[in-house]
Amino acid sequence: MPSGRGPLDGVRVVDMTTSYAGPTAAMYLADLGATVIKVERPGSGDDARGWGPPFAGGTSAWFASANRNKRSVALNLRGGEGREALLRLLDSADVFLQNMNPGKLERLGIDGASVRARNPRLVYCAMSGFGLDGPDRDLPGYDLVAQARSGLMSVTGEQGRGPQRVSTALSDVATGMCAAIAISAALVRQRTRGEGETIDVSLLDTDLALMAPRIAAYHAGEPEPAPSGGTDSVLAVYQPFEAADRVIVVAIGNDAMWRRFCAAVGVPELADDPELADNAGRREHRTRIARTVAERLATRPASHWLRVLGEVEVPVALVQTLSEVVGDPQVVARGSLMPVPGSDGGLVTVRSPFRLASIEPRNERFPDLGEGTAEVLRGVGYTTEEMRRLAAAGAIAEADVATGREVVS
Repeated sequence: MPSGRGPLDGVRVVDMTTSYAGPTAAMYLADLGATVIKVERPGSGDDARGWGPPFAGGTSAWFASANRNKRSVALNLRGGEGREALLRLLDSADVFLQNMNPGKLERLGIDGASVRARNPRLVYCAMSGFGLDGPDRDLPGYDLVAQARSGLMSVTGEQGRGPQRVSTALSDVATGMCAAIAISAALVRQRTRGEGETIDVSLLDTDLALMAPRIAAYHAGEPEPAPSGGTDSVLAVYQPFEAADRVIVVAIGNDAMWRRFCAAVGVPELADDPELADNAGRREHRTRIARTVAERLATRPASHWLRVLGEVEVPVALVQTLSEVVGDPQVVARGSLMPVPGSDGGLVTVRSPFRLASIEPRNERFPDLGEGTAEVLRGVGYTTEEMRRLAAAGAIAEADVATGREVVS
């Protein structure tokens, strides 16, 4: 039976990232049981709090989707008292995530070397656009820029048209996953040897990893790819087609599957053609195959081909709209979409892409800006009087220290 305690139970994470990649990484750690303290600017907080529309009840849907299971602390790092409060949090932390540029970190004294000198067992994760070294280390990084510089956009889009961005925060989400993997690995060593780590994760490196098969093929002599509408996979046939009523995709993964496909759609002459017996031949004659298959698939509705190809175990799917995705029986059955507590159904988050049999999914509402400031600072030794002084000096959000609630003016 699920215990409700994740494998990272007892791990304390200080998350000073904004936007989407860092918050995603911290959210996945929280989903695995870690206590995540989200450090934000007083007054405005994480940039993503303002990303919209859409807003539901005043909350950005983008922000809510990457910040469940956290507590928010509002600290002003421009002054020494705010930075000292952060350092006191880090003295007792297991993990620190930040996505500020390296030069600014050094000026604030919260670069990896400085922080780990105080807490050698700390796992320090620096998230950036381009990494901690190299000529572009100080440049700001965003998903669009990473997709462009990595070559990802150069292979995405319709054939004969210009490059396109993959229309989701692909670089950010994938970078968050990479960071969570590296942090989890470093925590194993921290627990067994008491050693910390400095982790360098960037949007560009992540997108290069996503492009690894295309880069490897190009380096091995494949012609430089261009936007192709998804028709230029190493596999053939592996692309979208127009059925009589809508678009479907077909993925032929091996020679036996190819023969089953030809029989099911009624093109036995293709299966019998020796030039098409293996994937290399099918790639060489991709245009001819695609033309014949397209003519055949266009004669019947998508539902027919989903049934026929499903019966012979050929991978096939509708190209679904989001209105269909949210009602997809598999998505619904697995509880992949989780309503945000207190949003009256106006907000949902997507369940983490991993399932652990020992724990139920955590689904706590995203934190209001600074709502945990008093509780968290009290936990690292600040007295009520000290917090009142910090609030008066603007180092933290104005706090009702008697109740632990934060009031951001």
